[in-house]
Amino acid sequence: MKLWQGRFKLNTSGLVEEFTSSLDFDRRLYAYDIKGSMAHVKMLAKCDIITEKEAAEIEEGLSEIYRDIEADAFDFDPADEDIHMAIECALIDKIGTVGGKLHTARSRNDQVALDVRMYLKDEMKSIMNLIIELQRVLIELALNNLDVIIPGLTHFQHAQPVLLSHHLMAYFFMLERDFDRLKDCRYRTDSMPLGSGALAGTVFPIDRYFVAEELGFSKVSENSLDSVSDRDFIVEFLAAASLIMVHLSRLSEELIVWSSFEFDFIELGDDFTTGSSIMPQKKNPDVAELVRGKSGRVFGDLLNLLTTLKSLPLAYNRDLQEDKEALFDGADTVKACLNIYAAMLGSIRIKPERMRASAEKGFLTATDVADYLTDKGLPFRDSHKTVGEMVAYCIEKSITLGQLKLKELKKFSPLFEEDVLSLISVETSVDRRDSFGGTSRSSVIKEIEIAQKMLEEEKIYLA
Repeated sequence: MKLWQGRFKLNTSGLVEEFTSSLDFDRRLYAYDIKGSMAHVKMLAKCDIITEKEAAEIEEGLSEIYRDIEADAFDFDPADEDIHMAIECALIDKIGTVGGKLHTARSRNDQVALDVRMYLKDEMKSIMNLIIELQRVLIELALNNLDVIIPGLTHFQHAQPVLLSHHLMAYFFMLERDFDRLKDCRYRTDSMPLGSGALAGTVFPIDRYFVAEELGFSKVSENSLDSVSDRDFIVEFLAAASLIMVHLSRLSEELIVWSSFEFDFIELGDDFTTGSSIMPQKKNPDVAELVRGKSGRVFGDLLNLLTTLKSLPLAYNRDLQEDKEALFDGADTVKACLNIYAAMLGSIRIKPERMRASAEKGFLTATDVADYLTDKGLPFRDSHKTVGEMVAYCIEKSITLGQLKLKELKKFSPLFEEDVLSLISVETSVDRRDSFGGTSRSSVIKEIEIAQKMLEEEKIYLA
């Protein structure tokens, strides 16, 4: 019999039970549901709404149910609509009618909101720890490759030489923003909604602050209507998760390109690649490709929830049941991708010679030559034009800028002197860019030092 059956004359259709049930996916909330119920029943006893003896019976019953579920010995009834109903029905079966007092002064509406907030707080903490691990691997790779030069690209064309370490640290700071977004989202998720009832609060003299303290919430929600219908915190999480996947997808694209035969900048570990069923020479970057592909799942989870929420009137509507599958999928996908990514990056073999050889091509030091002429007094636009003509000349002759003799250089501008020859090397080009945040070795070392301090602060936050 349904716990809400009193108003109805007919039993619920089996089709309706199957269609409306969320037990298959929300059962993963069982620990949070029981933890929330434990805090709620303690509060009921503290406020003399139920007796201490009744509270003790309920708590013992809930503890037994928790142990049964943990031991995979709990009999989930498909007729139960959700995990909340499953646990309450089991409690009443176990300890009798006193179990029905557990639901005093609460509704499934504020109960669900509580469980999801507790779940998401923990999930975000797990994801933030995974971000820290990936950031640590990036720092390690950067420190181990401080002298490796690669071609920096814009429009996927050779632009200017940069240190590989500088390139890798760009992803560290992307992940740092991801960490901060989760930190902000976690603050807004950390609001205790229980006590809001179905939508209007309760007539019982409850102590919501006691429950918040018991459950580790820093604050209590202010408006009961908003409390039961708010899913902004899930939207925020899925938006943050989507950006994490954007960053992982961008890095995946680069690893895929860098490991190709044409680039050959890196080799991914055998244990993080796969072969072909027909072509014996193949070594496929499947992990990176799957991460790139899974970004679409998380984007879809975000759009799913936004679409669900966009037309809902206050307060609770059953549409909100659709929040959980999107949330669970988004959290699971991000965790899986971050977890495997840190391990995969640790398997990479860098090929410095190939990177350096590529950096020597494509006239990457052309801007340095233009800057040289500008330092000599030529307006930059004129310098730009002059060096453009030099590049055209080199292409025609199939030579590089570094192969030009001083006599040839002076044909383009009398301002060229012997000292320009040293500026044409990629090492000099990199070393001269020592502005804060630039790609010189000294700047990148400072960048890494800043990153290491950020990492320590992140660990302190999560401790």
